[in-house]
Amino acid sequence: MPLPDSSRRAISAAYIGLVLACGLAVLAIDLRFWHQQDWIRYLVYCVIALVASGMKVKLPGITGTMSMNFLFVLIGVAELGLPGTLVMGCLGILVQSLVFAARRPKPIQLVFNVASIACSIQVCYIVHYLVSNTGIFEAPVRLLFAAIAYFVTNTLSIAIVIALTEGKPVWLVWRSSYLWTFPNYLVGAAVAWGIDALSKTLGWQTSLLSLPVLYLLFRTFSLYIQRLESEKQQAEDRRSHAEEVAALNRRAIQTLALAIEAKDQTTADHLERVEIYAIGVGKELGLSESELDALRAAALLHDVGKLAVPEYIISKPGKLTPDEFEKMKTHTIVGAELVEQIRFPYPVAPIVRAHHEKWNGTGYPDGLAGDAIPIGARILSAVDCLDALASDRQYRRALPLDQAIAVIQAEAGVSFDPRVAEVLTRNYIELERKARQGAKNTRVKLSTDVKVARGDAPAAGFEAARANAQSEDLIRFGDSIGAPERQAQLLAELIESLERAANQEAIFALLRENLSGVISYDVMAVYLKRGEVLVPAAVAGEDYGLFASLEIPVGTGLSGWVVENGKSILNGNPSVEPGYMNDPTKFSLLNSALAVPVENQTGITGVLSLYRKERDSFSTAEMTVLLSAGLALGKSLHAMLGQNATSATLVGTRTSGI
Repeated sequence: MPLPDSSRRAISAAYIGLVLACGLAVLAIDLRFWHQQDWIRYLVYCVIALVASGMKVKLPGITGTMSMNFLFVLIGVAELGLPGTLVMGCLGILVQSLVFAARRPKPIQLVFNVASIACSIQVCYIVHYLVSNTGIFEAPVRLLFAAIAYFVTNTLSIAIVIALTEGKPVWLVWRSSYLWTFPNYLVGAAVAWGIDALSKTLGWQTSLLSLPVLYLLFRTFSLYIQRLESEKQQAEDRRSHAEEVAALNRRAIQTLALAIEAKDQTTADHLERVEIYAIGVGKELGLSESELDALRAAALLHDVGKLAVPEYIISKPGKLTPDEFEKMKTHTIVGAELVEQIRFPYPVAPIVRAHHEKWNGTGYPDGLAGDAIPIGARILSAVDCLDALASDRQYRRALPLDQAIAVIQAEAGVSFDPRVAEVLTRNYIELERKARQGAKNTRVKLSTDVKVARGDAPAAGFEAARANAQSEDLIRFGDSIGAPERQAQLLAELIESLERAANQEAIFALLRENLSGVISYDVMAVYLKRGEVLVPAAVAGEDYGLFASLEIPVGTGLSGWVVENGKSILNGNPSVEPGYMNDPTKFSLLNSALAVPVENQTGITGVLSLYRKERDSFSTAEMTVLLSAGLALGKSLHAMLGQNATSATLVGTRTSGI
């Protein structure tokens, strides 16, 4: 836990005071015994040491510098004694701090540097003295120990001050700023021994030859520092580039996710929630960072293949036909192919392809089973199902989260990996909390509902297409052999009666009286289009009050989908009709619906819908029959009311047992 600023400042001041006291004590005590026999030699050494102190390089990451002065500290310890070395070292640190300084140090900093170097020289001398007295080690090894002692005390004392001032760990500061300079002290020990050996063999004046050596060491060290700085900058550039690429990948993923959202509006929060759930489960299962990155991308892109699925299938609020389901299944393959083109540095495409595989091998598209399914796909399959069950859909209402997790538990070992189901069951409450928090971070909302006023409609033959569509429906009815002869006769009579009807009320009365003989139902409703809303024009049956109160926006519910897409729905869920109200009290106990468009030469003007209590009770033959009734109804309304057909008022009856 980091220390408060006040505590850190107090400790820093106490430490600086301690170093100052120790340094001044060392100078006061040792300088009393200073006695120099050869002053010329000492002065020459001092001059060279001061020149060496000016040969300094800036240390990366901090404001400090390092000079060649340490070399003559080692020579002084070996040849000049402690007092003379202290004076030479302290003068050298003053030159290093003041000459050619990019920024003048404060007086307290200058005094601290002098005190610190005095303490370091004292420790260096003591270590050299103790090692020499053992009689075991030769001169090079003695200087090596002295260099190590000087390096540790000198660099560590500065690192402690920096760490206390900046609130960083001492070890981290020392390792990053000073530890890498250690080899230079070892080289300095070798050079110091060489100069000391030459001095003892050939005389001290040979120390003048150390100047070229000092310059060579300085240039070598400078180049080494420059190379480190260059490598650090290159590493920083690579890191920055990697972050930019990662951010670009993330934006590309989010853009594709937005494209999916534009195709299927139910996925807006679903994708974000699935991502949070999936990553939570993945971390619990110990996935690697690369596997988590792949899972994160797949969570957002797993449904990207729906871009290749027709819109009417994606938004259909009822059970898909076998052909429609076959088309829907291709979104896993197409999605994997699309993701493969991005060339992620981690395996995303296999997860996207396999996210509808089942643990027992009955999934699609490849029928993989067990551990053959990628772990990311196993996680995604379970969390995708959980969030889908716990979210409102066009075809059903959301389950409570505890009921949704019970479904996942029941399918463990059948549809889902038992380990994934167990982790999800254990953590779903916490993951739901995170998902709710994450949902607050709203993403870009695409302008899919904007009305563009400019631009003329192209001559694309819409009227001809409408006429052709009606002809095709009539041909399908003529070719149908599923309806019994009596049903066909009743339908023909109904169509003939509709054509002869005197007014709108008569049309709807004929439907109520005769349509039940053609196709049985519990509730019948005719919705006519008024602008962008469907209003009930005729309702009959047990749930008269509910269906007569609806004003269904085009595109929502069963009937709204039929008008928007111009296609029929077979065995849809009637409860989605009032779903646009978001009112849990507005629901139906009916379980299947058959809805067909009511259209004429001007286009689709409404919907003819039948509802039953039994689940999946309507047949394709009945849909074909109702299509013909819808065409006849549309033609009759158009002939009678022309362009005002949608202004009809509600005509309905409450009946029982229809």
